[in-house]
Amino acid sequence: MRFNEKELLCISKQPSEKAAELGMRGPKKGDVVKRRLVKLVINFLFYFRMDEEEPAGALLLEQCKVEQEEPTAFSVAFLDESEKKYLFECESSEQCQEWVESLTRAR
Repeated sequence: MRFNEKELLCISKQPSEKAAELGMRGPKKGDVVKRRLVKLVINFLFYFRMDEEEPAGALLLEQCKVEQEEPTAFSVAFLDESEKKYLFECESSEQCQEWVESLTRAR
């Protein structure tokens, strides 16, 4: 699916269903956990660097698998690239479960 940058920026500014500062590790080997503002809008999961207003990236939550990895961490992996996982670390197991439920509904 194609989106242009202006459309995504516009969507990222809409009110979110869920937002929080989470630890995030990208799918590349060697990626480290970084604090990001993570925001769920419709079926997009946007992530922002802490000092920026424009998203650093967005995940379209279609054809993906959301799993709780640890009591306080969950992952998002796409069905066609299951080896590439985005890992998110929460403050508590309750927060993690809420994110997993919200993302599962959004996809």
